[in-house]
Amino acid sequence: MAWKKYLWLLTVIALLTVSSVKAEDDDDDTVEEKEDEEKEESDVLVLTKDNFDKVINDNDNVMVEFYAPWCGHCKSLEPLYAKAAQVLKTWDPPVPLAKVDATIESDLASRFDVSGYPTLKFFKKGVPYDYDDARTTEGLIRYVKERSAPDWKPPPEAVVTLTKDNFKDFINNDLSLVEFYAPWCGHCKALAPSYEKAAKQLNIQSEPIPLGKVDATVETELASEYEVSGYPTLFLFRKGKKYEYNGPRDETGIVNYMIMQQGEASKLKLSVKDVKSSMKQDEIYVMGFFDNLNDPKLRMYMDAANAMREEFSFGHTLDPKIGDAYKTNPQTVLVFTPERYYTKYEPKWHVMKLDDIKDEGDIVEFVRKREVPLVGQYKANNIKLYQKYRPLCFVFYTVDWSFDHREATQLWRNKVAKIANNHKEVKFAIADEDEHSHLLAEFGLDDSGEEINIACYGPDGKKYPMEPMEEWEDDEVEEYITKMKKGKLTPHLKSQPIPKRQDSPVKTVVGKSFDKIVKDKSKDVLIELYAPWCGHCKQLEPIYKELATKVKKEKNLVIAKMDATANDVPEAFKAEGFPTIYFAPSNNKENPVKYSGGRTVDDFMKYLKEHATVAFKGKDEL
Repeated sequence: MAWKKYLWLLTVIALLTVSSVKAEDDDDDTVEEKEDEEKEESDVLVLTKDNFDKVINDNDNVMVEFYAPWCGHCKSLEPLYAKAAQVLKTWDPPVPLAKVDATIESDLASRFDVSGYPTLKFFKKGVPYDYDDARTTEGLIRYVKERSAPDWKPPPEAVVTLTKDNFKDFINNDLSLVEFYAPWCGHCKALAPSYEKAAKQLNIQSEPIPLGKVDATVETELASEYEVSGYPTLFLFRKGKKYEYNGPRDETGIVNYMIMQQGEASKLKLSVKDVKSSMKQDEIYVMGFFDNLNDPKLRMYMDAANAMREEFSFGHTLDPKIGDAYKTNPQTVLVFTPERYYTKYEPKWHVMKLDDIKDEGDIVEFVRKREVPLVGQYKANNIKLYQKYRPLCFVFYTVDWSFDHREATQLWRNKVAKIANNHKEVKFAIADEDEHSHLLAEFGLDDSGEEINIACYGPDGKKYPMEPMEEWEDDEVEEYITKMKKGKLTPHLKSQPIPKRQDSPVKTVVGKSFDKIVKDKSKDVLIELYAPWCGHCKQLEPIYKELATKVKKEKNLVIAKMDATANDVPEAFKAEGFPTIYFAPSNNKENPVKYSGGRTVDDFMKYLKEHATVAFKGKDEL
């Protein structure tokens, strides 16, 4: 039996030996994996402000990824980018792939206008090009292979560079788009790649639409002629005639917008049925009546229609039968009141005779004065239309045009129309209380609990909510509207609490302290209107703070900021985007100047030097 014990011991020893060897092998595999991971990681160069320029200058070709550690897309790209770096490192000469943590190296990110993650840029002899291939290992290698070739040259720009010598010929195209820009402008730099890509897309259309650009800092005469006051400014041209560009500023948006602008806005109508089918029940419709295509007034009408094509629908006819149906003669324009919003207090259509008009501006003015009915509806697609009017009154309730509820909706609207007819200088609109709950809250009426609520923007642009009524009373509404017009109501002001301390060199302004700080006539004030979620605002924050620190000893100058999403601002300081910066000079507080210069400390200092209106100790040294 002894031999069995020895056999058992030998078996145990053998098993332990195999296990130990396997463990050692596993450990070796782990070490090899770690070495591979370290090797893979080391194939992507980590760039900082200290080594960035050296790496770029020492290599003819470099790919750089600007990333954020928390970015999901960056994490997905990471292994693919590392594999491409591994391959490109073996080339002769090698092409390095590098990365920059944009959340740490914010100056580098700002320098190259990085606004999203990941952003990839290919540097060829120090010149950056936006990466526009697939975000795969194969796409990266393919892109680098093509552009690192010694004979590669960037394709010619699709956007035409315009000067005073070729500008007039360019805008005489049937349709074109022109950008006025400044080389230092951050928004212009951000727009540039999308604008170029849009130009390429529009150049290959069956009817190409050219896009051009003007360096307004060089072509100052052109910039002055077209009253360019900020950058970038875009104008649409039709055979030399200028129109405002109101479209998006991304590649797809620009392309779609410009394609929609092709052709005339007004369409020829051949029958009364055709006219009626073109009308929308909740929008005005404009119709021109003529007796021949060579009538110069018809061209004026067409130009007016093109100027307003994004807002309203237009038609024209040469058929006298259609004129007879609407009891009108040639050389006449009719603006039809929307069927849904018609009341007994207004005509079904407004008539304009074209006998004495000078140009299309007269037609535009006529339509503009009738663009909203006596009591229309405030909706998402017409906010811009209504918001330019002051005074403007909203009547909030449940607006429902379905068959079962339209009678109640019209009943309330007719009550409003009776009041509106007595106050033609005030614009009135009904608004669905659920759709516009945020607006109710802006007026402080979100907790009203009443079936109907009324609130107005006064002539001064301030907010005047009416004390909620349990039941509609004409006399109460009349009294409220009259007091609002005369400025005898107390405005509602949205405001954060006034800070108890102002320790930062940048002064924090809220709604209740705006007048005291910004409208102080003894001081010049530079104020930034920001949103807490705005990326550009966050990038500006350290620069703005450095500026404020630099001018801290200037007693007559205030550098301020205000959360425009949590506080009301006067109309003159309206923020249409973030950040919006205004300079409020001591001698003209009611007419602040929107700042459109560069966003470095030096840019701000230069601006303050040129525009300071009160004693500025450091002015000569700026």
